[in-house]
Amino acid sequence: MALLTETEFTEAYRPNYEDVLRFVRRRAHPLNVDDIVGETFLAAWRRRTELPPDPRPWLFRAARNVMLNSARGTNRQTAVAGKVAQSAEPLTSGGLSDLERRVDLVDAWRSMAAADQEVLALHVWEDLSAKDAATVLGLSRAAYAMRLTRAKRHLARLLE
Repeated sequence: MALLTETEFTEAYRPNYEDVLRFVRRRAHPLNVDDIVGETFLAAWRRRTELPPDPRPWLFRAARNVMLNSARGTNRQTAVAGKVAQSAEPLTSGGLSDLERRVDLVDAWRSMAAADQEVLALHVWEDLSAKDAATVLGLSRAAYAMRLTRAKRHLARLLE
């Protein structure tokens, strides 16, 4: 997909901006989010003549690479664990048992390897297909599916 003009680029990437922003917010320190998103779209602009027709997975992968290469990154596992707690269902009248489940989930999440966290996050939070998530991680679809299955099993064992 060759995007030669600024207008073409803007029209093609405007629908993806919010998704990329959410993707980065879930993974990066809040002070770094704007820089990472900006660098991601700068990379897209520079490679605008080489981009795939569906740029969303490509943008997620570019954002992921920017984050991995960023010297300004902070303790990402802690930030993601906080998002897990915020994303959990609100406490119901069940009281302490619901709170205990949330604490168990956060503890289990923190104890998981970053690679397992990333695979699960792409599946749950980003709602990517196996093919698109594999593209983000630079894997085959089969390798991604295997990693996802293993990560789910690991999380289930931790929660038992």
